[in-house]
Amino acid sequence: MTRLSAAILANAPAGVAVPNYDRSQITPGIVHLGIGAFHRAHMAVYVDDLLRDNPDWAIIGASLRRPDTKEALEPQDGLYTVAVRDASGTHPRIIGSILKVLDANTERQELLELMASPQIRIVSLTVTEKGYCHDPATGELDQRHPDIVHDLANPTAPRSAPGILVEALARRKAAGIAPFAVMSCDNLPCNGATVKRIVQKYASMMSADLGQYVSTLAFPGTMVDRIVPSTTDADRATLAGFTGMEDAWPIMTEPFTQWVIEDHFPQGRPPFEKAGAQLVEDVEPFERMKLRMLNGSHSTMAYLGYLAGYEYISDVMGDADFVKLIHGLMTEEAMPTLDMPGVDLAAYRDQLLERFRNPALKHRTWQIAMDGSQKLPQRLLGTIRDRLKSGQPFDRLGLGVAAWMRYVVGIDEKGENIDVRDPLAMRMMAIAADAGDDAEALYEGLVGLAEVFGSDLPGSQAFGETVATHLDELFEVGVKEAVKEVVEEGTAS
Repeated sequence: MTRLSAAILANAPAGVAVPNYDRSQITPGIVHLGIGAFHRAHMAVYVDDLLRDNPDWAIIGASLRRPDTKEALEPQDGLYTVAVRDASGTHPRIIGSILKVLDANTERQELLELMASPQIRIVSLTVTEKGYCHDPATGELDQRHPDIVHDLANPTAPRSAPGILVEALARRKAAGIAPFAVMSCDNLPCNGATVKRIVQKYASMMSADLGQYVSTLAFPGTMVDRIVPSTTDADRATLAGFTGMEDAWPIMTEPFTQWVIEDHFPQGRPPFEKAGAQLVEDVEPFERMKLRMLNGSHSTMAYLGYLAGYEYISDVMGDADFVKLIHGLMTEEAMPTLDMPGVDLAAYRDQLLERFRNPALKHRTWQIAMDGSQKLPQRLLGTIRDRLKSGQPFDRLGLGVAAWMRYVVGIDEKGENIDVRDPLAMRMMAIAADAGDDAEALYEGLVGLAEVFGSDLPGSQAFGETVATHLDELFEVGVKEAVKEVVEEGTAS
């Protein structure tokens, strides 16, 4: 089968959408750091919608860790397929907005030179929570992070996202070129302000003058939402049947997509609103709504669902007790912490539940469970802190945290090993090994991880009583029974 490329794009069969512009006439205006599946299912699609009338806003992507995206897309001239899946079927579309992918490990100087050039007016990021080299409990730069230590010693050859941003900005400043806007598309609370704080701190460690310069720059916040499962070989084979072309790395996703953006781009921006994005003055309420309702629910389902033997989120949603648990988590515990005038939170909840049920979207619980130590502070612990302040219970959220503690032990209910992918995996498994069968000792060890729980939650009696009790239940009666007990208690109350 012929590999997808610009040369055969015109041969795409009917029913497969292709770019409606001449790719030879588009030029880059955006550099995107962390060009993984989510970016290619989300922002790159919005940009693709706009390039016919705005040809100077194409994307150059950069992989910061692995060259796999470059290796997949380079022979395809940057082209790839996005397949929208729901109960009605699979709907493929070829995206052309990414002109090139650079491997930052081998093409670092080319990347920095590009970012320092006047044509680049936006640098966007999806490097995941851990890619910012920060303490997720405080939102501050982790000055002891190995990549930060390396970059401070080697500022012209950085390997971290903060280091790359600051070196490119320093080069622009020295050359008298206006700075680009930095736009994070990651699930961080107040992602614009958080990334600005991290980058400014790193810059100030380079020099006071550079820190002051960064403090004046634009870091628009965003809220991004689209469910993007990992691509499988079966997905590749299915899409090849639709398109008649081999695509090394297609993207599978759902029909729903949302993008809320703070409109702060001093050097200009594409008309994102024409592609369906919502431009606002303050994105923080939307971020909080998504983190607490969608992402908090997702993480809770991931840990509990994986331990219960459910491979996919749609499988979890086939269990009535889990549905009641997640409905209650959003309605009784998350929604009361949100102040969203003009937004129908109940309708948003119902929309999320319907999206979770999508049987065509094979979103693995194990995939969502990755990097939990980085995700919990934003997805569950912030909501719990607000509940604690108001003296309100958080049984469902507490069960989600307990499920994470049970999951990172690395052994499931059948005695099988769990492939725990997390920056703190070795430390957490050492804590679990020391605790043995003692659930209380496991709780005390894990809650002592300041990077996750900060300094306040370990000393909270209410937090300890709720989470430790649920953790003990998970070991004693198993996940499904523990979920049932919480649901029945919630119904009785």
